[in-house]
Amino acid sequence: MLIKECRGFELEKEKSNTSEDFFNRSEVTFSEDGLERTLHVLYVRYFDEVIQEFTPYQQDPIIVQEGKEVKFKDIVALVCLLKNPGLRGRKRLYINSKHEFAANFQDINFNKLPEIFLALNQKSSYELRSPLEFIMQPQ
Repeated sequence: MLIKECRGFELEKEKSNTSEDFFNRSEVTFSEDGLERTLHVLYVRYFDEVIQEFTPYQQDPIIVQEGKEVKFKDIVALVCLLKNPGLRGRKRLYINSKHEFAANFQDINFNKLPEIFLALNQKSSYELRSPLEFIMQPQ
């Protein structure tokens, strides 16, 4: 699988009676078997405020390398895809449960994530051989 882009953003209200401003969207674009796909993860914005509960990160930006900042919302879809490779066939995922959200981050090897973003900055892609490389294995 070739990871091509990871990005996230805060949704804004389009109409006064909607609740978009309570949510963030994270996207990971990848190609596999000649097909390019994007997984969109919509989640409650509040989770960005408590990232230290399920990650080693204390604040945004979570990674700064070569002058580029990576924010928490940029990694959410990527982490979901790494944790659950079965999502490759999905277009959208909605997470509103803190327990479900935290489960996606359990056992992720956060020390390896900067390697993906470094490759995206330098080569515009990252060749993912196996998602298991990013999951902590029991000792």
